[in-house]
Amino acid sequence: MAATQGHGNPNWNRDETILALELYLELNGKIPDTSDPRVQTLSTLLRSLPFHVQAARRPSFRNPDGVAFKLQNLRQVATGKGLSSISKTDTSVWSEFGNHPEAVKALAAKIRTAAETLDDLKSDNDLSEEFREGRLLTEMHKRRERSPKIRHALLKARRAKGTLQCDVCSCTATVLDAALEDAIFEAHHLIPISESGENKTKISDVALLCANCHRLVHRAIAREKRWLPMSEAKAILRLRGVP
Repeated sequence: MAATQGHGNPNWNRDETILALELYLELNGKIPDTSDPRVQTLSTLLRSLPFHVQAARRPSFRNPDGVAFKLQNLRQVATGKGLSSISKTDTSVWSEFGNHPEAVKALAAKIRTAAETLDDLKSDNDLSEEFREGRLLTEMHKRRERSPKIRHALLKARRAKGTLQCDVCSCTATVLDAALEDAIFEAHHLIPISESGENKTKISDVALLCANCHRLVHRAIAREKRWLPMSEAKAILRLRGVP
C-alpha cells in the first residue's frame, strides 16, 4: 500500500499536495498532532475540493490522520529521513516548489480561490494537459479560454487585419463560407491564470490557434511544467512544414 494513498482512498493529486506543502513549509518541517487546528483546517478544505466526490463521503478521506501522514511524506522527501514509501507527485512537487515558500504560498492561495469558484470539474478533463499549477487552475484557465466574449473579440480583431490564421502552424480555414471559417479557431491565453489572476483579458493577451495546435500547446506546457511563449512552443512542437 502506498504511503500517500491510505485505506483505499484516491492518491493525492497535485493541488492537494501543493496545499499540504504550504502547511509543511509554514511548520518548518515539524509535524504537528492531528488535533492541531491547522491540520484540521487543511483536512476540511481537502474534503471540500471537487475532485473525489464519492470518496469524500468516507470518514477516512483526507482526515487529520491522513493530512499528518502526508506531512511526514513531505518531510521524507525534504530530508531523506522517515517513511520510505512516497509518491511521484510528492517528489515532483517538492522538486519544483520545495525551495520556494513564497511561490507555494501564492499558488496555494489561488488554488483555494479556484476551489471556491468551481463547484465541479469537467468529466473529460485530460490530466495529460494539467499545468504545473494543478488541476483547479488548469480548469479555470480553460474555462476562461472558452469564453465566447473573448473569442469573439479576438476573431473580430484578426478579421480586421486580414485572413484568419493560426499563430502556430499558420493554417487558414479551408471553407469558403465566412460564417463557418472561424469554427476551427480557438483563443489561447498567453499568460496563465496563476499569474494574470482576475485581471481583465486584453486582446494582446491571447493568441489565435487552430484546435489541433491549441491541444498540442497545452500538452507541451503540461509536459514542460512551465508556461511557453508562442515562439518556444513552435520550436518544441517542430511542426512539419512550419519554419
